[in-house]
Amino acid sequence: MPAQTATSTPVTAPPNAAEIRQPTAVPHTRTEDVLGLLTGTFVVSLGLHLLKSSQIVTGGTAGLSLLLSYGLPVPFGVLFLLVNLPFMALAVAKKGRRFAVRSLISIALVSAFAPLHAQLFGALHLPQVYAAVSGNLLIGIGLLIVFRHDSSLGGFNVVALIAQERLRWRAGYVQMALDVLVIIAALLVVSPIAVVISALGAVLLNGVLALNHRPGRYLGA
Repeated sequence: MPAQTATSTPVTAPPNAAEIRQPTAVPHTRTEDVLGLLTGTFVVSLGLHLLKSSQIVTGGTAGLSLLLSYGLPVPFGVLFLLVNLPFMALAVAKKGRRFAVRSLISIALVSAFAPLHAQLFGALHLPQVYAAVSGNLLIGIGLLIVFRHDSSLGGFNVVALIAQERLRWRAGYVQMALDVLVIIAALLVVSPIAVVISALGAVLLNGVLALNHRPGRYLGA
């Protein structure tokens, strides 16, 4: 009687990391980018108007522009555009021309929306704590929209995004560290109470960014 041949089930080696299919990023369309930048910059400009209405400052070049607007007879929108221009060279060198152009467009949109709010709202009389909370929340939400359409509002945003991409530091934490310098400078312009409220508002703003803008979490481009 012939000997029976034992059959064995082939063992398939587990796929290595290179063979695992990665999710594919779905790029934004041009229409989505336009609408996204319009929405994000409008929300940011509204938040900045709430801060300005109560003599509250925030971090970044927006906060620096607010400080200058309290002491100079120059509209905030003009100051915001001028303060951010030097950072565009950094954006071109480190992030590319496409990012820099989009950032310049976003800065121009915020500068254009700023007088619109001032004209339509008129004089606002908001409690400083409410203005700081609502204003910084709006700015944080608007920045998230702007970031996710491959743009920024220049200044410290560019530095924070470069640090996140090159060093894997969270953009919100980098921005928070830089904002401290602006908040300290506010002591020269506004009351100490307003500075304390401004500092808490800046922490809130950057907390929104740190929690919602992490490397690799959002795949849109």
